[in-house]
Amino acid sequence: MAQSKCLSLSEAITNTVVGYALAVATQFAVFPYFGLQVGILQNLWLGLIFTGVSVRGAMRCGACLTG
Repeated sequence: MAQSKCLSLSEAITNTVVGYALAVATQFAVFPYFGLQVGILQNLWLGLIFTGVSVRGAMRCGACLTG
């Protein structure tokens, strides 16, 4: 059974938000162990950049797989 476009969009948005939150939380937890002092805004921006790169990569990969 195929998923509706609305449900696919909802799933994609949810996955992106959860991925962003995990990326930022991981940065807050891991960066200090490497001696990286990053402010809150910088950390949020880095998470946004990483998320954007990931979404773009997933779009390209999806386009390759579907033809």
